Formats: sequence, structure tokens, C-alpha cells
Amino acid sequence: MPRPPFTPSPHPGTLHHFTSRLVAFEHGGPSPSASDRNVLIWIGGLGDGLLTVPYPQAIAASLPPNWCLVQPVLYSSYIGWGASSLKRDAKELGRCVEYFKSRRPGAKIVLMGHSTGSQDCMEYLVGAESAERPGIDGVILQAGISDREGMIAGMPDGTYEASCKTAQQWVDEGRGGDFLPLSVTTDIFVTPCTASRWLSLASPDKNGADDYFSSDLDAEKLKATFGRLPKESPLLILFGGADPFVPQHVDRRGLVAKWTDVVKRGGGVVDEENGGIVEGATHNLSGDPEHVVQDLVRRVKAFLEKVDQASFVSSAHL
Repeated sequence: MPRPPFTPSPHPGTLHHFTSRLVAFEHGGPSPSASDRNVLIWIGGLGDGLLTVPYPQAIAASLPPNWCLVQPVLYSSYIGWGASSLKRDAKELGRCVEYFKSRRPGAKIVLMGHSTGSQDCMEYLVGAESAERPGIDGVILQAGISDREGMIAGMPDGTYEASCKTAQQWVDEGRGGDFLPLSVTTDIFVTPCTASRWLSLASPDKNGADDYFSSDLDAEKLKATFGRLPKESPLLILFGGADPFVPQHVDRRGLVAKWTDVVKRGGGVVDEENGGIVEGATHNLSGDPEHVVQDLVRRVKAFLEKVDQASFVSSAHL
């Protein structure tokens, strides 16, 4: 559906300055209990920044008084992603989590990723140096999809392969940090992108750092990612039933079931009651019918209630 027309408006909240150059916006007005609120940290996808995706505002407005929604602005926000990496995102998110843990001792903290923000969540929990990052109480993956499969499906014939060849050549020449010509990248992205980040996203050899969600990843790859999610951070998977960036050949229900099985076999915890396919949901739900948005909101709230009550059961016996 088309994006609804934009209407300028003020938006109340609190801006948290968690490093010298990074901030996070907490939705909602001042509250006497603000210092005790649990925190849902929402991380957007490629090109996203504050308020660029509408549904987090619906979540924020529906949360109980003991929860709040926070949106950090990372180095990779807006057009910065083309020169950044999941590793950098995870490090910055660690600083954000540390900040809220220090300001609100005892509060529950959950990460919610949208699109590439879901890759950030995975990187935070199972990527390099994950053991050194502060723990979180849950993780939500919304629209966690494959960039590689989306690029192959969305680019004209032959251009995906040609772009990867150029990017690999630049990396081999020590130019991985240089921006590729727009003529190489604009068939799919309008944001300037370095050769290294292009290969991370395109993942021509299925080993790109961003390649967490491709439907053709083998069991060993999934065991090293989904299979390592800690039981202390229960998982909610929200996969759009009408996400246009998922190729038609992908079995959405089968893919979610595969991820769920790998997590459980690794001893992790998955909220199968509230997770799964969100029927009718597009990639970021912009312009989706209100009942679809509210279905997602309901699932998130129910998951957070379980986190709040610590009512999850480990699957370590599987």
C-alpha cells in the first residue's frame, strides 16, 4: 500500500545523550515513574532514523506505564549505513544498553530490530565480542530478511554478479573502504556504499557479515547464529506475510519454523505463541490496514509481558 501523506507535527519525548556523538529518543511525555521504566530499544533498517517508520509510534502509545520505547540514532542511521557495519552498530548499541542499565538499575531491556536492525540484534547477541556486551532480556526480529535474496530478485539480470565482482576486486586491492560508483549500486540502493559493505550485504559466497536470514543457509551456519542465542534473551520472530522484499520462492512459514527449531535445539527460548507470520504485513507496515498494525502491536505487548513476568521456559532439554 502507498505510504500515507506526511503531516508535520511535534512529537513529545526525552532525548538521551548516551555517547558524545550519539543520542536515543524516548517516546512519550515526562512521567514520575520514568526512572523505573523497562526499555524497548527499536533499531531501524537501512536508511531509517528517528520517526521514519510509523509503527514504533503505535507500539509506544500502547505500552503499559512500566515500559517505554527508545529509538537510538547510530552512525549508520539515515545514509550512514553505506560506510558502516553490523560490528560498529553492535558496539554502539552496547553503549546504549549500558546507559539505560546505569540509569535504570533493575529495568528489563529488550532489543527490537526492523529489517537490517534485526541483523544488528543478531550481531549483538552472537557476533564477534558478543560476550563482552551487556546482556539483554529479550530480542524481537521484525522483517528480518535476506539482503542477498532481495538484491538478486530486485536487480536487472547480470548486475548483481557484476557489482559483486567490482566490489571484490576493490577489496582485493585494499580499497574496501572506498565508495563504489553509483553506476554500480543504484540498481538497488541510492545511498553511497563502500565495497566492503556491499559484499557484506550481497554475500555472493553466502558468508557476508549481514547474511543472517537467507533461506538457503545451511545447518552449520544457522547453528552458529540462531543456535547460539542465549536462553536469557528470549526471541520473538515477526515475519511479514506480505513483505514485498521476500522473493516468491521463499517458504515464509517454513523459514520461521526452521529458525525456531535451531534456536530451541541450541537451548534458546522462542515465543511461538506470539511469533510467526503477521498476516498482511508489508516490510515496515507503512500504509498497512490498522488491524494489521494492531496485530503486530498486540504481539509485541504480549511478548514484553512475558519478559516482565519471566514466564519463559528454556528449551535446553531438546
